[in-house]
Amino acid sequence: MPVTLRTDAADFEARLAELLGAKRESAPDVDEAVAAIIADVQARGDVAVAELTAKFDRLPIGPAELRVPDDEIDAAVAEVPLEEMQALELAAARIDAYHRRQVPHDERWTDDAGAELGWRWTAIDAAGLYVPGGLASYPSSVLMNAIPAKVAGVRRLAMCAPTPDGKANPLVYAAARVAGVDEIYRIGGAQAIAAMAYGTASIAPVDKIAGPGNAFVAAAKRRVFGTVGIDMIAGPSEILVIADAGQNPDWIAVDLLSQAEHDESAQSILVTPDMGLAQAVAEAVERRLETLGRRAIAGPSWRDNGAIIITRDLKEAAAISDRFAPEHLELCVEDPEGLCSLIRHAGAIFLGAYTPEAIGDYIGGPNHVLPTARSARFSSGLSVLDFMKRTTLARMTPGALAAIGPAAVTLATSESLEAHGLSVSARLETLNEGMDE
Repeated sequence: MPVTLRTDAADFEARLAELLGAKRESAPDVDEAVAAIIADVQARGDVAVAELTAKFDRLPIGPAELRVPDDEIDAAVAEVPLEEMQALELAAARIDAYHRRQVPHDERWTDDAGAELGWRWTAIDAAGLYVPGGLASYPSSVLMNAIPAKVAGVRRLAMCAPTPDGKANPLVYAAARVAGVDEIYRIGGAQAIAAMAYGTASIAPVDKIAGPGNAFVAAAKRRVFGTVGIDMIAGPSEILVIADAGQNPDWIAVDLLSQAEHDESAQSILVTPDMGLAQAVAEAVERRLETLGRRAIAGPSWRDNGAIIITRDLKEAAAISDRFAPEHLELCVEDPEGLCSLIRHAGAIFLGAYTPEAIGDYIGGPNHVLPTARSARFSSGLSVLDFMKRTTLARMTPGALAAIGPAAVTLATSESLEAHGLSVSARLETLNEGMDE
């Protein structure tokens, strides 16, 4: 059974601090191995990538076979059942429509000094998308990473999707086609991250890498950051549900299990002021676990990382939620809008009993790539802005420079940066000479 905490208990703060500080990841220290892999790819390029693919994915291929040819993609996509393809296309359309509203606008204006200022937004040239292979191969992740990049205007999108033992997920290839991915490579792990970051003879480098992965992928992303941008370093999935009296306990139970089934390190938390509901949900979770296909994963996740927190009221529940800053937050309450106004920190908020988090994973429209491990306190989920950058613009007229330039000279002098001051004062002197004449 998961831990149960009561906010009115004398030891609540101590137990909550322990829960907040618990380390849920047990990934081995792989940094040294990843550093060696990256160095190998930088030194030997395609040959190293091919050898590492044979070693880790049990797929003996040559450098010329790293990229998946179009006819192979076509054949895989043809295997996708019509119903799944239609669902994929509906999801893509909704994700596309949502993200188009995020596209920022350029600005230009003239201030009181007569200076013209502003900014403009431009897309990065190339993005790399990492898609895990094997059991964690999710076509929904392809859509969520690729569509914002395409909406942003990224010119080239390369995808690395490992195929252990040569087995590809046709729906992943279909998602790539629907989302507009330009290139697909059958490689994974740290070697794929290195290839996308530094480039090889057959894989051109990208400017930013996005997408989830295992400990090796995460470590590689940390190491290449700076050479390229990265989306985030995501930890195990998590959900927090705030529920009040009268909610359906079975619905809440399956919502909690929807994250628990991802990973034994995932975390599911129920926060409620109603003790009766808390008990009913706990019992419903146990019933569902008896028949759940992934109970071997969901069971340990719920037992080892799950929690039920009993609060005095919903206002206190909102405050508790903010301390977790959960990746996913469900508000299964009578007035979700009112409660939402009290929440400051969450990756994504799902309003009302008829909005399960799973809708957000697939078809809702907002992105499901979200901050984990309390990082929603200072970061946001993946968006169009992750694939764009802002360039500031400034234009001084002679009058504007005359008005604000002397202050710049003063500040440059105070910092002992003589040439900085001279670059402004030289112009001011010319302007003054012109006025004297």
